[in-house]
Amino acid sequence: MKISKETKIGAIFIIGAILLIWGYNFLKGQDLLTRSRTFYAVYHNVSGLGKANPVYINGMQVGQVTQMYFDPALNGNIIVGLTVDKDFPIPKNSTAEILSTDLMGTKAVTLHLGNAENLAQNGDTLQSKLAATLTEQVEETIGPLKKRAENLLTSIDEILVSLNATLSAEQVKSIKGSISHLNSSLSNADTIMQNISGFVIDEKSKAQEILNNLESITTNFKNNNESLTKIISNFHSLSDTLVQSNIAGTLHSVNKSMMDFSLIMNKINKGEGSVGLLLNNDTLYLELEKSSRDLNLLLEDIRLHPKRYVKFSLF
Repeated sequence: MKISKETKIGAIFIIGAILLIWGYNFLKGQDLLTRSRTFYAVYHNVSGLGKANPVYINGMQVGQVTQMYFDPALNGNIIVGLTVDKDFPIPKNSTAEILSTDLMGTKAVTLHLGNAENLAQNGDTLQSKLAATLTEQVEETIGPLKKRAENLLTSIDEILVSLNATLSAEQVKSIKGSISHLNSSLSNADTIMQNISGFVIDEKSKAQEILNNLESITTNFKNNNESLTKIISNFHSLSDTLVQSNIAGTLHSVNKSMMDFSLIMNKINKGEGSVGLLLNNDTLYLELEKSSRDLNLLLEDIRLHPKRYVKFSLF
């Protein structure tokens, strides 16, 4: 089937018109291809809010401002249309608050979700709230402090005037001297603190070295924990063995043996018994010496005259 030239031109014109309408609405902040809902909020002052400004729920953008116009009742209120693209349930008692998103004053609308069971439907009007600007917040915080500072300065001025009228020249001079001494004391304290700081810096390296040594010792204990456990276990076993052994009986036996040995030595020293006589009487020594000398003479005679003592016979 052949399509005529006029049909093609008409189709192109229709497609172009559709794209033109869609682009125009998109630039206005309306997306015709996205399913959305529109809610409304009424403000007495929109405070710099404009079309296409974002709409947030818990910090996430869910839509944008699409409409802004005066209330037909001409009471000065401004009706703002909020188009929400996300299919997120919004309770009917939710609040739409206009707030600043940065220091440059860029505005946005954030939806504070309520707790109602009924959900807001397309075209419903939500509660509205206008957040304080940064300047107003600063003024609200600084204002009371400024007033208190002014009152404090007024009180100080009154006190100084009263002092000036009450104190004599000599008293003023005395106060000046006290202030001078106070400055000198503060200067000395500063010098002391500097000396202390220098001392701390000088000793810091030594303290660090001590800490390093302590860390090394603890590391060695940790690495040799198993060996230390075995040594302690051996000591424990040795102590148990010593407790179970009859140390008292052993010491008693040793003491008795030493006493017996002492008695034997006393008898030997007194010349009692064979050993005592042998050690204390030199007669045996002399007899042994004489016998040794006679034996030497006999052996010498045998060597010189063997025939006297040994006879050889072949037949």
